[in-house]
Amino acid sequence: MITTLIVIFSVSFLAFSISVICGGGAGLMLIPVLGLMLPVSQVPAALSIGTFTSSTSRLVAFRKNICWHIVKYFVPAALPAVWFGAWLLKYVNPVYLEVVMGLFLVSNLTSLFQKSKQINATHKSSNFVLGLIGFSAGFISGLTGAVGLLFNRFYLRYGLTKEEIIATRAANEIILHLVKIVLYFIFGLITIKVVSIGVVVAISAVLSTWAMKWILPKLSEVAFRKIGYGAMVVSGFAMLAQSGSHLLIPENLNSIANPMPKEMASKLIWNRWNHGNFAMEFGYDDDSGLEIEQTIPIAELSSEQKRLVLSNAKGTDKLIIEIVYSLGMHSYEAYYFKDNILTKKLDFN
Repeated sequence: MITTLIVIFSVSFLAFSISVICGGGAGLMLIPVLGLMLPVSQVPAALSIGTFTSSTSRLVAFRKNICWHIVKYFVPAALPAVWFGAWLLKYVNPVYLEVVMGLFLVSNLTSLFQKSKQINATHKSSNFVLGLIGFSAGFISGLTGAVGLLFNRFYLRYGLTKEEIIATRAANEIILHLVKIVLYFIFGLITIKVVSIGVVVAISAVLSTWAMKWILPKLSEVAFRKIGYGAMVVSGFAMLAQSGSHLLIPENLNSIANPMPKEMASKLIWNRWNHGNFAMEFGYDDDSGLEIEQTIPIAELSSEQKRLVLSNAKGTDKLIIEIVYSLGMHSYEAYYFKDNILTKKLDFN
């Protein structure tokens, strides 16, 4: 237990320190580590405690560097756009958008070879464009659940200093983290164990912020920007590889095409991790209202639940299990496929 907590602390410290410079990516490193101690359905809750604390500590540490002008136009436009992007999910396959996003990120490769004068060039956007960028960020977040490094280029070219980029990005993201924590609490996903691990992640996040506050002045603006562009390029190649595999391999666990139209009608994704077998979604169902759906391995079911699920698997070649949290209760869903076609859905407790 203590050894695992030390590992979580060390990896969290490294992840949040890297994300300060790269503009994101902490979650990708922490998800598998947190999964060592928590069920997959509780990992996002513990991670959100850490990311919220990280953003808060960055606001405190770099509060004098926040560019409120950007926040003023970015956040109000981003929040409603999340719902619009989520609504569009029933018409658009987000994988295709991820391909476009990956190509956009990879297009920053040329920036890595620019001279100091070129890479430090600034381009301040108008107030209208700031709102448009905020709307785009919210829209893409609602549609794909992952914005991450996509808008790094905007921050890097706006003419902000290293400290201003970190502070302004934190101010733009902190509300979303807070909303997620509230939702996790309402749905009963925040347990004592989640809080204890979340506190370890949060402490490492705070310490990494203060460590980076000391290190940042020693990092040149050119190096900071090149690291940021480099992170975008690497992320772009990873996104292209991932989305490409989704298109080429239709049996991917997360590529269920509208299995139950009624449930998909008002799907809202605040955050989703499409790495391995990990996927979490916030959604809305006409019957049960707001809910959280989490893909889980069959190993997390009880013996009786396993027998029930497997007894219905005859004649199918693929099985997906989800735990569904709604207000005051939780249930399970099993999806059975044959030749990548949904043949049966089982609801059970």
